Amino acid sequence: MGSPAVNPQIFREYDIRGLHERDLGDDAVRLIGRAFGTYLRRRGLKTVALGRDFRLSSPRIAAAVTDGLTATGCDVRFVGEVPTPGLYWSIVALGTDAGLMVTGSHNPIEYNGLKLCAGGVQAVYGQEIQGLLDLIRRGDFETGSGGVEERPTAAAYADMLVSKVKPAGRLKVVLDAGNGSAGPVAPDLFRRLGQDVVGLFCEPDGRYPNHTPDPTVEKNLQDLIRAVRAEKADFGVGYDGDADRIGAVDGQGRILWGDQLLALFARDALAEVPGAPIVFDVKCSQGLEEDILAHGGKPIMWKTGHSLMKAKMKEVGAPVAGELSGHIFFAHRYFGFDDAIYGSLKLLEIVSRSGGSLAVLRDSIPYYTSTPEIRLDTTDEDKFAIVERVRDHFRRDHEVIAIDGARVKFADGWALVRASNTQPVLVVRFEARTQERLDAIRSELYAALEKEGVPTAAGGGH
Repeated sequence: MGSPAVNPQIFREYDIRGLHERDLGDDAVRLIGRAFGTYLRRRGLKTVALGRDFRLSSPRIAAAVTDGLTATGCDVRFVGEVPTPGLYWSIVALGTDAGLMVTGSHNPIEYNGLKLCAGGVQAVYGQEIQGLLDLIRRGDFETGSGGVEERPTAAAYADMLVSKVKPAGRLKVVLDAGNGSAGPVAPDLFRRLGQDVVGLFCEPDGRYPNHTPDPTVEKNLQDLIRAVRAEKADFGVGYDGDADRIGAVDGQGRILWGDQLLALFARDALAEVPGAPIVFDVKCSQGLEEDILAHGGKPIMWKTGHSLMKAKMKEVGAPVAGELSGHIFFAHRYFGFDDAIYGSLKLLEIVSRSGGSLAVLRDSIPYYTSTPEIRLDTTDEDKFAIVERVRDHFRRDHEVIAIDGARVKFADGWALVRASNTQPVLVVRFEARTQERLDAIRSELYAALEKEGVPTAAGGGH
């Protein structure tokens, strides 16, 4: 059952996340801090950079986790209210052994969570997170008396970002921070670089009164699209709540998804690192793969999940990697982590130096008709087995990429089905040259899923 003070369901694949009132009370968070501190001490690590977002529950959670960490003998460097990539950079800048970010990311206001790093900016995930739960269950903690030091890094992080890019000329850009962590940082950086900035929802507000800060959902980009058109801006950028995921719209108000943005960042990197590998997740467009090849790169498809992507990127030495979700990881001339604020500045540099517009760049990427991610309800017990059986079914007549779920290749498109790492759902996505072929491919996959008892509502899902 686990400790009565801690809900085991909050220990996810990539982070610890739950309802802040129910799941992240002070006692539970202290235990998490003691478990993480124990994990670190037993690996010879001791110093932790700690940051938090602007959610109303974050100061309380940061204080409680600090109590837990110091009780194991860890020393905490509190860096203040920063975006998640600002916390990652603080680990590098302060030279700490580990990092912890208190953030609910793009989740609704009733949620909060903890993102953990150890050994630099390497994420703690998967079995290591389950190991923390095991320490709590056993009450197996190191003891000690660590210290706490305030080491604000926001100003130095901003200075570092400005030093990394050199745009050519002045553009008009709309920035939608969604009342999240990018608001106090990004607009000022664009202005320091001589740009004309229109800010939307840049005041931090943990209640997120305007829209959920998640730029991968079309409805959350409508304010940005309207503002770009009304202001006749060159382009617009949307950030998620903790500024590690990016969305963008061109001057016509058309959305660029994560795989399209990655294509542009890959071109930029490949111009300086010819022939380099570019890593992307299984949900990304065939058009991205074609664009990487066309620009002399080596496309490497990999598993979804920011922790998994970072590890693969490091393994193959990729200068840039990314996911459809808008996590873009920069290693060339940067530090290897996902940073939407840096990504937006790089986008400014790329567009301003192109001699054209973001719309022209967007139209130069091979285009396929595709669906967003569709989520079909199933159970945690059944989801992986269903994917295996569907994979085996299609393998009889099709090439199937089984890196993460099953990506079934057709002559003019593909279908993906994978088990979510965090929810009792199957994630499906489809892409084809035409809408007619997309519909046909979707019907074929849904027929296989319905035989497995998965309700598809003939193209429904959520």
